[in-house]
Amino acid sequence: MFDASAAAPSSADDALLAAYQGRVRVRVCGLLVQQGALLLTAHRGLLPDQLPFWSPPGGGWEFGETLHECLRREYREETGLDVTVGRFLHLHEFKNDTLQALELFFEVKPTDPAAQPRLGTDPEHAAGAQLLTELAYLTPRQLAALPIAQVHPVLRHIISPDDVYIPYNLFR
Repeated sequence: MFDASAAAPSSADDALLAAYQGRVRVRVCGLLVQQGALLLTAHRGLLPDQLPFWSPPGGGWEFGETLHECLRREYREETGLDVTVGRFLHLHEFKNDTLQALELFFEVKPTDPAAQPRLGTDPEHAAGAQLLTELAYLTPRQLAALPIAQVHPVLRHIISPDDVYIPYNLFR
């Protein structure tokens, strides 16, 4: 999800987000830290001018799944990685006029430490209408250099990769 203080996306971007609007969504996200950097996905459609919004891989919890099953599925879809799910870290509540979500963040580790992530797809969207545009390991210093609206609120104030392991709740 994104920050309510950011400018509104365009009507073309609204079409990308239509599947998520007007309902409460529970998202499960994974924080993977390797060599001092976090694995993040860039999303389009959340900010004006096609600016990327950087967020940990994750997605919608589906009926019949456990939270851990959801996170493993989402990680596989978005990064190609199989992960083990560790401890629960953060709770983030997001709400604006059209989008509302409760996001649960867990620590994750790849089952194969040598596996390389690759940008995956989101099955909710057609091939030409994907929200995911990039996958990268970003350090806290790289995140701090980005405009604040482009970084998920859970990651905006980290100074060290170790900071993501300090649990907290963020309610609006």
